[in-house]
Amino acid sequence: MTVGPIADFANHLPVRITFGDGVAHRLPDIAKSVGASRILLLTDENAEAYNPALARVTAALRDSGLTIARVEKPAGEPTIAMVDATTSRMRAEQTDAVIALGGGSVIDTAKAARLCHQLNMSFAEFLDSDRAYPEPTVTLIAAPTTAGTGSEVSGGSVVSDPDAGRKAGIAHPNVRPQFAVVDPELTWSMPPGMTANTGIDALAQAIAATVAKVRTPIGDAIALEAVRLMGNSLLTAYRDGSNVAARSAMSCGSMMAGLAMNISDCAAEHSLGQAIGGLTGAPHGLTIGLVLVETLERERHWVPDQLERVADAWGLPDDGTRDGTRVVTAVRSLLGDLQFPVLSELGLTDADLDRLTDLALGDYFITMSPQPWDRAEVYSAFASALSLRQRQLTATSG
Repeated sequence: MTVGPIADFANHLPVRITFGDGVAHRLPDIAKSVGASRILLLTDENAEAYNPALARVTAALRDSGLTIARVEKPAGEPTIAMVDATTSRMRAEQTDAVIALGGGSVIDTAKAARLCHQLNMSFAEFLDSDRAYPEPTVTLIAAPTTAGTGSEVSGGSVVSDPDAGRKAGIAHPNVRPQFAVVDPELTWSMPPGMTANTGIDALAQAIAATVAKVRTPIGDAIALEAVRLMGNSLLTAYRDGSNVAARSAMSCGSMMAGLAMNISDCAAEHSLGQAIGGLTGAPHGLTIGLVLVETLERERHWVPDQLERVADAWGLPDDGTRDGTRVVTAVRSLLGDLQFPVLSELGLTDADLDRLTDLALGDYFITMSPQPWDRAEVYSAFASALSLRQRQLTATSG
C-alpha cells in the first residue's frame, strides 16, 4: 500500500502513567509527591467486599498519614446528582487531591466533580455555561479497577441525565487526570460479565481510533498495539479471570485504547451505544457491544484498508477479501463466545427506533465517522441489532 502525505496533526497527552502489578500501593507516595495532604478518595460502593486487591490499597491509604475523606459512588452510570454530591464533598473537605479508585464511571465522576469544584458551579450549570476548562488546581490520580474505558488517560467524562433520558459528554485536555496508576491486580476480581462489557468497550475504542476521520499516525500505532493485546486476551480473561497474563494484557490494552481515543476519537459505535444507554441506563460497555458489529459493517465500506490493518494487528487469518470483513466477522464471533446480550434483551422494541436514531444523530461521536451517516443508515443499524435474538457461539475462537 502506497503511503501518501501525512496530514497535519497535533496531540497533547500530559498524563503520567505507572503500569504494573501492585503499583496501586504507590498511591500515597504519588499524592505526597505533589504536596497533597487532604485527599478525597472516590470508589465504587462497597468495593472492598468483592475486590481484595482494592481492599489492600485502601488500607495502605488509611495508614499513610494522609487525611482521607471517602465517597462511595452507587452502582450504575455517573449521574448529575452523583457529580454534584462529590463536588459538595470536595468543597466541604477542602480537598487538595482526588484519588479515583474504581471503574470508568468512578473516574468520570471524579473528573466532572473536580472541574465543577474549581468553577464553583453544579454540573447542570456547567453544561449551560460557556464551558471553560481551566488548568486544574486539584490533582487527580486515577487507578482503574476495570479494563475498559481507558478513562484514566482520557479527557472525557460522560454523565447521565436520567430525567432527560440522555447522556451529556464533556471533553478537554484539562479534564484528564495528572496521574494514571494502572495496576492489573485491581482487575482480577472482575466477574465474567463485567470483563466482557468493559473489554468490548476498550476494543471498540481501539478500532474506532483507527477509522475516525481525525485519526493520526500516533493514534494508529497505539490503537493497533492495543488491538493486538486485547484481541488475543479478552476471551481468555473472560473464561479464566485468574489468568495473570490475560489480565495484564487487557489492562495495558485498555489504557492504550484510551490514549488512542484521545489522540484520534471514537465514532458511530459510541453514539449509537450512548443512545441506548440514555434510554435504558444500561452499562456503557454493554451498550457499545450491542451495536459494534452493525456499525463496523457500515464503516468497512468506507475504510476497508484501515480495518485490514486492524485485522492484521489482531492476527486474524487472511480470507482473501481485503475489504474489512475479517474484523466484522471476528467481532461477531467474539461477542458470541462472550455470550454477549442482544439489544432486544433490554426491553427495547421497534417503537423505540426513532427515538434511538434521534439521540444517536445528535451525539458528537457520530460526526467523527469516516463518512457522514444519514438517518436511514442509523435507523437500519439499530433495527438490525434489535432483530438479533441470540448470538452464535463459535467453537474456534480464543
